[in-house]
This record gives sequence, structure tokens and C-alpha cells, in this order.
Amino acid sequence: MNILLVDDDTGSRTSVSKFLRRQGYQVTECSNGEEALATYLAGSFPMILTDIRMPAMSGIDLLKQIKDLPSGAYTDIVLFTGHGSMESAIEALRMGAFDYLIKPINIEELSIIVEKVAEHQGLLRENRRLTDHFNQEVQAATQETAKEISRLRMLVAQSEGIGKIGIFDTVMQNIYQQALLYHQDRSIPVLIQGETGTGKEMIAKLIHYGDFNETTPFVDINCAALTATLFESELFGYEAGSFTGGLSKGQKGKLDLAAGGTLFLDEVGEMPLEMQAKLLRVLQEKEYYRVGGLKKIKSDVRIICATNIELAHAVEEGRFRRDLYYRLNVGQIFIPPLRERLDAIMPLAEMFLHRFASQKEKKFCRIGEQAVRVLLSHSWPGNIRELQNVIEWSVFMYNDTELSPKHLNIVASKDTSCNTSSPQAGAILPEAPLLLPPEPFNLDEYIDRIISATLKMHKGNKSAAAAYLGLSRRSLSYRAEKILHDDL
Repeated sequence: MNILLVDDDTGSRTSVSKFLRRQGYQVTECSNGEEALATYLAGSFPMILTDIRMPAMSGIDLLKQIKDLPSGAYTDIVLFTGHGSMESAIEALRMGAFDYLIKPINIEELSIIVEKVAEHQGLLRENRRLTDHFNQEVQAATQETAKEISRLRMLVAQSEGIGKIGIFDTVMQNIYQQALLYHQDRSIPVLIQGETGTGKEMIAKLIHYGDFNETTPFVDINCAALTATLFESELFGYEAGSFTGGLSKGQKGKLDLAAGGTLFLDEVGEMPLEMQAKLLRVLQEKEYYRVGGLKKIKSDVRIICATNIELAHAVEEGRFRRDLYYRLNVGQIFIPPLRERLDAIMPLAEMFLHRFASQKEKKFCRIGEQAVRVLLSHSWPGNIRELQNVIEWSVFMYNDTELSPKHLNIVASKDTSCNTSSPQAGAILPEAPLLLPPEPFNLDEYIDRIISATLKMHKGNKSAAAAYLGLSRRSLSYRAEKILHDDL
């Protein structure tokens, strides 16, 4: 990281510069504000360390001028101040300074602040990279396959970022439109439910980014990965001296990092009960306290949650607060499993095949007829994520032009035969060839007719009808509600 160090005190500047260089940072020194401004405009400096009191141009004046520049929003400025200049330091924080240090400078505190800036700059760089790549992907998708791929989106995340979202069936088209609708109102919390691997995080990012012009932060927390104590400090942050082992100046929480943007709570059903009341307060009152803090902090954050369990059942079992469930469930999205969206399997597989063949410089360009049977006969318990992993593994292991069953032995080993059916579907349909009409027809309409007939056969019992068709009750309810809506 390049650091611009500004101080008219040669001894102090040299001492700080030597320390930072020993820590592995690149440092450019300036003795006054005018020189620093010119150096900043000519180079690239994500961090500026500057004294407040300097002749001609003060550190405050330098801060104002840099923050007025387009690049100033991506530059973190830390000021040095004496005990007698605390009012100036507070004014600087209000104007956008990242932090301040008291002279004489404590090396340990300097090291902590520089590490925090480096982490913040990493998030900003990732956000810009994803946003740039995001726009490129949209243009490519529009030019290539507007019929098959509705939109491709990507967002900020610490590990993978935004992947491609293939919109190949009416279910995903409806979910896509829902996500764009929720994007328009940041005050509405959204609850996304679906099995593992169905793409809940991608939909959350789509809600956040909307039509791709969003630049505010997207911050996520995995509720299943943290204990109650860690969860509280991770979410709200903590003040100095709150607990042993904490940073001497305290630390901001994920709510602070997500200010103005979105906080994504993944696996919210695993959130500790003692934390649920505090999250409810944030949703209702739009304010919170840091751990060990006495000052209320206003919250301007969109809340999106995801879970792979039935939260309604968790409420009845006492594992999730009823009031929080109703507060989160204002905006609802349910993503059906891939096995209930058979018409999306092959378009997704082809999308993954082309993507990984290009990335790994392999020859694969199509999927053979026998491989299609293998892919359609598999139940995909891991949903889209499993399908993606299978295609990536096949492309990595082999290098042919056509994907065939021998390339899919990772799937075939799980399925005793390509013709194996689920227990619910066994022997219900005749083995004779199906008689299809010569004219094109709408598959969704036939599916709706089958569901309607099944509900009638079971006298409206959705659980029995779902078991008969091999669907989850939620999926059947979703289709039944859609049929009712279309009829109206």
C-alpha cells in the first residue's frame, strides 16, 4: 500500500517513515500541504498520514481539498494532532477523516490504524473490481444470449464475489423481478428461503445491487459460524476496554461497515436467541449500542436474511423469536430446489460448461445426448452449486469437444442407473413413448394442470399432493398460489 506522509517536522516524519517501511509499506514524504496535494494528484495514494498544524496549508485544508476530488472518496486520511488541537481532530472526522493520532505518535497505535486502513482499502478495491466486472458481464450477456440469460450480476464478498445468475425458467424470472422490486425500497427487510446451494446469496446481492448502479457496501455475516459473544461484537462492534483481548481503540462492527448499504445475515435461523432481541431492536428503532458503549448509534442499513430451514417451524419449536420472524418476513423470496426446475438444468449446465472451458482453456463446447440423460436423471441434492461443481470437475479432468457420460462418472457413481427414478415417481407414468402434440405447447401450463388435478384428487390436501408428486409442500404451495393468481 502506498502511503503519503505529510509533516513539516523532519525528525518526526523520518521516524514514522522508517517504521512504516519496515512494516512493508511504500512511503512518499512531503514537508508541506502544497507539495502533498501536487504529489497526490500525480500519483496513487490510498492512505494519507498528515500533521494538522503546518504553515500555509494545514492538514485540515489538505483534507478538504482531497475530499472534494473524485478520488477522495477512496482515500483514507489519518491526521496527527497535539493534545491542544483535539477540536481540529474532531472537525476533521466530521469532514471525512478516517481517524487521528495524538502526538507524540505511539507506534503500536499507528500500526493498528494502518492495518485497519489496509483492510478498508481492500474492501474498496474489491468493490470497485466487482462493479467494473459487473458492467462488463451485463454487456456480454445482452449481446450473446438475451433469450437464455436474463442478467448476470456480481457483488462484493470477501471470498468469491458475485457469480453469474442464469435466468432460464419462469420461477427464476419471477424471483428476479421480485429482487429488483425489493431493491427499490431499502426500508423493507427481505427473507430468502431455500435449500443449500440454490443461490440465496446471489439473490441477496441482486436485491442490493438492483440495476447495477449501486456503489454502497454489501457486508455479510454467517450466523452459524459465531458464538453469541463473538456475534454481538462482530455485529455491533465494541468500545475500548470492553473485554480482554480487544483492540485498544475498540472496533467498528458490521453494521458500521454496512452503513448506507446492505447487511446480509446468512443462516439467520442459527442466530443465538439472545441476539435475536437485539437485532429486532435495530430493525424497529434503527439504532444500536456498541458492546461496552453508552452512546446510541443511528443505523441506516438494509437487512437481508437467508435460511435453509423453515423459520415458521423454528418459531413453533421455540428456536426463533416469533416477533423477529414476522419483522423479517416482510419481503419474502422462496427459491425452489433444482430438482423441481428440470427445465433449468441443461441451460445452467451449458452456461457452466462454456464458462469453465474458457477459463481452463479446454475444448468442450457442447453436451452430448447421453450426458443430458445423466444430468436430468440426477436429483441434485446440492442444487445449482452441486451442478456447477460437477461441470467444473469434468472440465478440469478431461479435454474433449463433447461432454459425455464418461466425463460425469462423479455423478454416475451416485446414481446406480441413468433411469433411476425417485420413490415418489416410480411406475406412475407408463413406460410407452409419450405422445406429444405436433404443435409447440407451454410446458408450464401442463404442469399447472397436473398440480390442479392432483390437488383435486387429494381434496385440497397440499401435503398429500406434494408427496404424490415428489415435491416439497412449500414448492407445491408456491405453484398452487401462482395458478390461483393467474386464474384471477
